[in-house]
Amino acid sequence: MSDPKSTPVDEADGASALSARQASPQARKAALASWLGSTLEYYDFFIYGTAAALIFNRLFFPEGDPVVNTVAAMATFGAGYLARPIGGLVMGHIGDRIGRRTALMITLVIMGVASTMIGLLPTYDTIGVWATVLLLLCRLAQGFSAGAEAAGAATMTLEHAPQRRRAEFSSSVMMGYASGMVLSNLVFIPIALLPDEQFESWGWRVPFLVSVVVLVVAYWVRTKLEETPVFEQEVETAAVRGDHGADPASRTELAPAKVTTELPALVVLRTQWRDVVRIVFITLFSVIQTIVTVYGLQYATGVHGIDRTSMLVINVITVGLSMVSIPLAARMADRIGRKVTLFIGAVGCVLSIWGFFWAIGEQNLVLIFVFAFINQSIFYSCWNGVWPAFFPEMFAAPVRYTGMAMGNQVGLILTGFAPTIAALLVQPGTLGWIPVALFVTVAVVISCVAISTARETHLVPTAELGPLRARRAFHEHPELIDDGPPAPR
Repeated sequence: MSDPKSTPVDEADGASALSARQASPQARKAALASWLGSTLEYYDFFIYGTAAALIFNRLFFPEGDPVVNTVAAMATFGAGYLARPIGGLVMGHIGDRIGRRTALMITLVIMGVASTMIGLLPTYDTIGVWATVLLLLCRLAQGFSAGAEAAGAATMTLEHAPQRRRAEFSSSVMMGYASGMVLSNLVFIPIALLPDEQFESWGWRVPFLVSVVVLVVAYWVRTKLEETPVFEQEVETAAVRGDHGADPASRTELAPAKVTTELPALVVLRTQWRDVVRIVFITLFSVIQTIVTVYGLQYATGVHGIDRTSMLVINVITVGLSMVSIPLAARMADRIGRKVTLFIGAVGCVLSIWGFFWAIGEQNLVLIFVFAFINQSIFYSCWNGVWPAFFPEMFAAPVRYTGMAMGNQVGLILTGFAPTIAALLVQPGTLGWIPVALFVTVAVVISCVAISTARETHLVPTAELGPLRARRAFHEHPELIDDGPPAPR
């Protein structure tokens, strides 16, 4: 017997709410493809960071001051981040104009090939400075690929995801961060146990060569993935424009003639430059990742003589546990909002980073683990569970891939060079880490200020994401976009 108080409107609202949370097979497949692609990306990035912290200063640079060589090795790690904005710009154009799927297939291959080549490189003792040059080129190729992968995977997953579960599904991108980190360390731990002679001669190469396996699996999954409905709708709308031509009298200032031929990057900078700049500053939050997992490893093993295997195990466990907390943080963001979740993570990360370095200075492995757990397993997951949805939600569909990539990858330049900056800031003694902790604190505070200026998007329908002017900018017939009352002229 039906409820006499129910109405057709109530039933429609209930059906709408249900459909907003139900996931299609393609949504699940997109999440899987994003997870595998991000696993390869972060596996390759982390094995490079680990190798740079442990061995590259001795293999690819001339003998000399170990501190100088360490800074140089960390700088090659950061160099990959310089190429990320270029990769994001180039592949973002392909992703916004040709297709998300095509761009992601290209980035996957570039990353896999570059990482495999690093594992085959001769060392400085064999070919001199050319070893350093080739290492840098491979690292730049890694950065080019990574700059497009994160934005593309987040955009693809978000556009396939149920409306009220966008953060949950998009968090698969950073689930790949956790699994790639764990995989890289699991491969490095037995290698690190080798005698130094074997480790330096061939052992360090194994993790780079293993990336071929992840590449093959991820590539196969992505060949089964369809283009996103949002992108296909944009293509259909463009086809309608082409069929019907353009009536000059119907154009507005925001939709001039021939605007559809404009590059996505130019449209982003014309219509949403504030969001690009905002994301640059919000991304400073991520210095926590490279400071803890890359510089923390070098500081503990190189400065305080802590066993390298013990530090690798701590990294594996604490980041591995975030595979549970990242989707939980994403679900929280789908319920209470993106900004609140990020603020919670920021406070916890800043407080725990001070404890983490204090524990390293005390050479106390138990406390190092405790603070690494609080930082990486709990509070940094608030960042990783939110930004893959929050950033693309700021942009209109025609420029979403490009806009997110531009802001995020420029912001990540500081993240990439954070270990180098930390190596320059650190002072002698058990409290020499304080300038490093202050550097991280300032970066996160700047990030929080930028977050506070952003629009909350967790309840905004997917079709209405991004400002109206940006959604209309690619349309010679803006009236094809139904967004309520027309914008004022």
